[in-house]
Amino acid sequence: MHIATLLQQLASELSIKDLGRLSFFLGIKATYKSDGLTLSQSLYITDLLQWAGISDCKPVLTPMTTTFETSSAGGVPSFDPTKYRSIEGALQYITLTRPNVAFSMNCACQYMHCPTENHWSMVKHILRYLKYTIAYGLHITKSPSRDLQTFSNANWAGDGDDRKSTSGYAIYMGQNLISWASKKQKMIAWFSTESEYKALADACTELTWLRSLFGELGLSTSQAPVLWCDNRRYVPLGQSRL
Repeated sequence: MHIATLLQQLASELSIKDLGRLSFFLGIKATYKSDGLTLSQSLYITDLLQWAGISDCKPVLTPMTTTFETSSAGGVPSFDPTKYRSIEGALQYITLTRPNVAFSMNCACQYMHCPTENHWSMVKHILRYLKYTIAYGLHITKSPSRDLQTFSNANWAGDGDDRKSTSGYAIYMGQNLISWASKKQKMIAWFSTESEYKALADACTELTWLRSLFGELGLSTSQAPVLWCDNRRYVPLGQSRL
């Protein structure tokens, strides 16, 4: 009923056409289930594998190997830097429904200016993982709670060139993942604790913006948001209410 009312209001101001229930839009497939909606990009991933020329590759279980050295030093220059950058751009779009490859994508994108065969191997590893998890997607379900929870972590001094750390966070509203990111920190952290605090600060920045947005939309939460650090320690925001 609310959707129909909104469409009527929009139609009174704009020229629009109701195309019915969402099924496929810009490479994203919407699958309706009894408990909610799943957004996936299986067809987009299949086309990307064919474009990369590795549609017959062997799938792998992880998006990135633990032995890969994140550094621009060494390695044979990539045979086709343009292809590398094009595939990286396509992979960035996949993170819209696949937050589990955000960190590995962040690492691979840092070498687009001068990719080597080692970096190309890392990109192919991501593609092989996407083939293994091609049916995965982002599930959205009706949740009785609007409470916000944020999980943060940091990869201390993970960059082999400048020794900067990488922040990562995932924000849930009730049972639904609504925001996530993996990005390099701007300053060098001398200790792992410092990088964890910086990751918390990045998560708090996003959380503050979300609460401001919800306020403009007329939404409210019953409890103060909770920050989880490294999935073990948690920091209730208490009376601060951000």
